[in-house]
Amino acid sequence: MSDAQMLTDFRAKFRVEELLIASTPSWSWSVRPAQATLGAGVLSLNRYAARFSEVSAVEMAELSELIATVEKTLQADFDYDVVNYLMLMMVDHHVHFHVIPRYGDTRQFAGLEWADNGWPGFPALADQQHKDDPGILTLLRDALSAACAK
Repeated sequence: MSDAQMLTDFRAKFRVEELLIASTPSWSWSVRPAQATLGAGVLSLNRYAARFSEVSAVEMAELSELIATVEKTLQADFDYDVVNYLMLMMVDHHVHFHVIPRYGDTRQFAGLEWADNGWPGFPALADQQHKDDPGILTLLRDALSAACAK
């Protein structure tokens, strides 16, 4: 499979364009379709790269700036306790991080209760909280985008 197709498939799987919160020329921050915890996201490189060592110095500088925005926005909206950045790439062989805000107690958003079922250990990545609510990902995207713009 070509690099272009791998990138296209990745972006489709994670619904990057649909769930986009913020971006730089090199990186996209989007809502993670499977919400392991409230505000879980994906930080992905906007060009295909199979290895972290392929990320340029310019792209790394942009990543640093976007991470500052991610943390500020998640703190303002959801008051996380800590953020986990997981670069697993076992299934999706493209440079990206799963951004998992962590919470010692439950949070409320959109009239729903959100738990961190892995706290204080490894995040429960298989959790898909409120997956039966078809609009919840859009609400998360909109709330985080609005906070990001402030």
